[in-house]
Amino acid sequence: MPEPLPPLQPLRRLNLALQGGGSHGALTWGVLDALLEDGHWQFDGVSGTSAGAMNAVAMAHGFAKAAHEHKDPQEAHLAGCVAARETLTRLWEGVGTLGSLMWGSPLSAANPMMGMMRQWLSPYQTNPLNINPLRRLLEREVDFELLGSAHRSNAASQGPKVFVCATNVRTGRGEIFSGPRLSADAVMASACLPMLFKAVEIDGEHYWDGGYSGNPALHPLIYQTETSDILLVQINPIEHLELPHSGQEIMERMNEVTFNASLLAELRAIEFVRRLLAEGKLDARRYKSVRMHRIDGGAVLAPFGADSKTRADMSFVRKLFALGRAAGQEWLHAHHKDVGVRPTIKITDNA
Repeated sequence: MPEPLPPLQPLRRLNLALQGGGSHGALTWGVLDALLEDGHWQFDGVSGTSAGAMNAVAMAHGFAKAAHEHKDPQEAHLAGCVAARETLTRLWEGVGTLGSLMWGSPLSAANPMMGMMRQWLSPYQTNPLNINPLRRLLEREVDFELLGSAHRSNAASQGPKVFVCATNVRTGRGEIFSGPRLSADAVMASACLPMLFKAVEIDGEHYWDGGYSGNPALHPLIYQTETSDILLVQINPIEHLELPHSGQEIMERMNEVTFNASLLAELRAIEFVRRLLAEGKLDARRYKSVRMHRIDGGAVLAPFGADSKTRADMSFVRKLFALGRAAGQEWLHAHHKDVGVRPTIKITDNA
């Protein structure tokens, strides 16, 4: 894997917000690879849900590992970019090796009989042993104890703060796991589709996929970091041009709408605060004017269809990675000078 370019200027600060979407998270891997290869960014915070959470912890693990091995901040940053790329590569190549075991089979929509069974049977019946091969892969590649230690140090050289969203089954509210609470359990809770896997228990509470309550959650990046720029890597399409007719198409569109609803609400709140600040109606010492940026992976992924979220063979994973790298490089070329200056997306009611 090529070394990242050494910084030619002070690092530019950027927060990352990473959506979930099954194996489509491989596109986000490609985006992150392009940003890390560029080498000019200090990532203060990363918020992720489901596959976005997996990308977040893999990336942060690389920086924490490098910081543990290098005392000089610049050396730690450069080594962290390399280590983060390597960790992400191992994670997603592991996904490709396991293939369809990761996000569906034998319960995937690609299996019509099992698809019908999922309407009538719960994972407590179809998957009583709660088998999820992703957990072992995640624990092999990410040292959560090291991540916790890096978070406690609160130093930029240790890498980004990580925020993982999961949905509390009892309350229906999103819960953010970070710092000492960040664990393999938290990431698996964030990726727990309730019709595929049993709810994940953490400290006596049970959790489902974070996409229902924050895909991804933006508020921890606003309130728990000093950085005002957020790059959203979006892999769930907001707009769907054709009217769905079949039962499966209707269900897929319902899921897209549900998994984008909380994000759209936060985006509108950000725009509302920006407008009030610009009009002098809010105290700029108390409120942050957030500059939003976006890589719209949903548009790139639309031709593959929602079913492909459960496809995870190596050739498909690598294809999504290549598409993500291209999207990341295109964004860098078009907007790297805008970071710290202006937002690059206009948030409207149909943003």
